[in-house]
Amino acid sequence: MIRRFRHAPVAAFALGLALAAPARADVIEVGHTQTDTTPSCPASPCQAVSRTTGFQVRMGEERDTFIVPQPGRIVAWTITLGTPDEQQTSFFEENLGGPARAGITVLRTDKRNFGRVVGRSGVRNLKPYFGTRVQFALDQSIPVEAGYRVALTVPTWAPALAVGLGADTSWRASRGKGDCEDTSAQTAQLQDNQLAQYFCLYRTARLTYTATLITNPKKTTTKSKKSARDSR
Repeated sequence: MIRRFRHAPVAAFALGLALAAPARADVIEVGHTQTDTTPSCPASPCQAVSRTTGFQVRMGEERDTFIVPQPGRIVAWTITLGTPDEQQTSFFEENLGGPARAGITVLRTDKRNFGRVVGRSGVRNLKPYFGTRVQFALDQSIPVEAGYRVALTVPTWAPALAVGLGADTSWRASRGKGDCEDTSAQTAQLQDNQLAQYFCLYRTARLTYTATLITNPKKTTTKSKKSARDSR
């Protein structure tokens, strides 16, 4: 009896090791699609995102690609930028509040197209990266739940808009009814818990950004072929 008592914990421990497996997290690029698009600048006219927060609704057959699929943390964001020339850059800077800047904002949205800020990154200066695809790591990751949306926030302007696409491509901006044509008014969501309605839908255009999500680790188990009796 004493021998069995002493060996039983060892057998149970061995079985536990056989069943244990490391928890695994996945890396997902939120907003990634198989089709790359090029921002309009320096084409004429050079079109840019201006003084708003926006998210892509549809890209061809793909819908709601900026909805977070699993809980986790946003750790970085990526933006593809056009190359406006000096004249175009000066025009935007003079009329839209200064140098090109952008960041990301995480929203909790509803069926009425309202979005409330539940997380946000810092805003970055974009001019040194014109003409490139640049990734910004976050100083502090943003916790997210499945169903949240990741939006691009532009307090001034950003050459990150691809235009001339099909009518099945569209994005929404944090502008209210009657203000869709006023693209110089400041509507960017820049504060925590801020609420705005994303009434304005813009077709044939795409915001050229994505966000990097690391999902919460999930435990996995494997069945052992040995029983506790076999391990004794």
